[in-house]
Amino acid sequence: MKIQGRQQWLVVIAVVGIVLLVADRAVFTPLMGLWKTRSAKVADLRKQIAQGTSLVQREQSIRRRWDQMRRNTLPANSSLAEQQLLKAFDAWARDSRATITLITPQWKHDDEYSTLECRVDASGDLETLCRFLYSVEKDPMAVKLGMVELTSHDDAGQQMTLGLQVSGLVLPPSTP
Repeated sequence: MKIQGRQQWLVVIAVVGIVLLVADRAVFTPLMGLWKTRSAKVADLRKQIAQGTSLVQREQSIRRRWDQMRRNTLPANSSLAEQQLLKAFDAWARDSRATITLITPQWKHDDEYSTLECRVDASGDLETLCRFLYSVEKDPMAVKLGMVELTSHDDAGQQMTLGLQVSGLVLPPSTP
């Protein structure tokens, strides 16, 4: 009788072990996975809230910076934009004593903005062309250098040509 009682206990323990294994696989493991994904989502939402709060606190400075950038874009009128960019090239060349040999403007239109892309060739010595590049870069006008090519025509580097691809940003008029 004791052997049969022991067998019953072993069967009960085996059944309890199988039930615990099935419960672990069917209930506890999915619940733990669900818990981990929820925890990750809560952490992500907290991060987004912190970023949103930071943006709200910096709203005034962000708006001031955006207004400043918007003021420095080219005018929406294409002829005025070309004229303003050509005058800027003339001023940059005059300040640096570079000689501009070619300016080829081309318009690129997008849904939200337009760009006036200009291929500019300038000549001079290395110092002159460096000053010209510096003038283009330091100007607050919304222009971007896309490509820069520098070629020398003599061994001493006194006669050089600078090729630039410059893009000027044109934003549509803002609506209040």
